[in-house]
Amino acid sequence: MADYQKFWAWFLEHEQELLNFEEDRERIFDELASELWKVDSDLTFEFGPKERIREFVISAGGIKRAFPAVTALTAAAPRLKNWEIISFRPRRSPMQTIEFRGKRVDPEDVEFTLLDNGQIVGIYLFVPNFKDQDMDLQQIVYLLLDNLLGEYDVETKLGLIKIFSPEAKTQGKRYPLLALPNAFDELIAKLKGKSDLQN
Repeated sequence: MADYQKFWAWFLEHEQELLNFEEDRERIFDELASELWKVDSDLTFEFGPKERIREFVISAGGIKRAFPAVTALTAAAPRLKNWEIISFRPRRSPMQTIEFRGKRVDPEDVEFTLLDNGQIVGIYLFVPNFKDQDMDLQQIVYLLLDNLLGEYDVETKLGLIKIFSPEAKTQGKRYPLLALPNAFDELIAKLKGKSDLQN
């Protein structure tokens, strides 16, 4: 049995525990992570809120190399009446403050500048208290981007991503982070239109 089928066999066997993971979160999450890592060591997951249908998001943790594993594992999922299985972290709204290792970023405090070199979109992000090599704040910013644009678009449609403190001197107009999805989609559509005209 392939690793994908083995994972889903385990998932079905533990379905009730997973649906009600709040009752023993740490143990269940550890076991689930262990099973996912048998498929690919970079896979991660998220659950949606407890409703009639519960979301189960399979993510590559923003690591492009693991994208095929996410796609294949999702495609191998059996029909599950209690679940919606989702490939990659989707766009989320409304945006929440993200905390990680004692640091937190409120999306309302962040600004961005989109970069357009005629071929691919880049972005500057301006984050309060950011210092170079602050890996924790970088992790938070990537989670914010995944939540705003979706993990797949961040990894496949964004080129340069640079993080600065708000005091940094850079070119280009800055906008509130919550305006990013519309601005990003418009620029992607513009670049696609330009590319279609050239082909």
